[in-house]
Amino acid sequence: MGEGVLRAVPGPGPGRDGEADEPLLRDLVGAALRRARLRQGRTLRDVADQARVSLPYLSEIERGRKEASSEVLAAVCGALGLRLADLVGALHIDLTSRTTVSVASTATTTAKWGRPRRGGQASLTLLAA
Repeated sequence: MGEGVLRAVPGPGPGRDGEADEPLLRDLVGAALRRARLRQGRTLRDVADQARVSLPYLSEIERGRKEASSEVLAAVCGALGLRLADLVGALHIDLTSRTTVSVASTATTTAKWGRPRRGGQASLTLLAA
């Protein structure tokens, strides 16, 4: 592998130990938005109207049927009184509580600001909490 290239270490998938693939991002986004809306006791119509998106479209997003653009996500988050960072944080928690992720890098890894850093193989494993 080339310099600074990460490769995923195969994990459980369909047919391997009965585990399913990782969840789709659109499913996680929809579930997080629905949880936030229901916690506030608000209707789909109320949030859709305030976000200026159609009620059927917001429903599709919440059910994971549609992949919302960043503009739509920002509008829906705004209507719910959330920041995009709040949504991303909720998604991070959902993903890390459901999955174990392993990544490995060979040869040289790149530091935060693009400076090469030497050091054999590096790996990171996130375990479910």
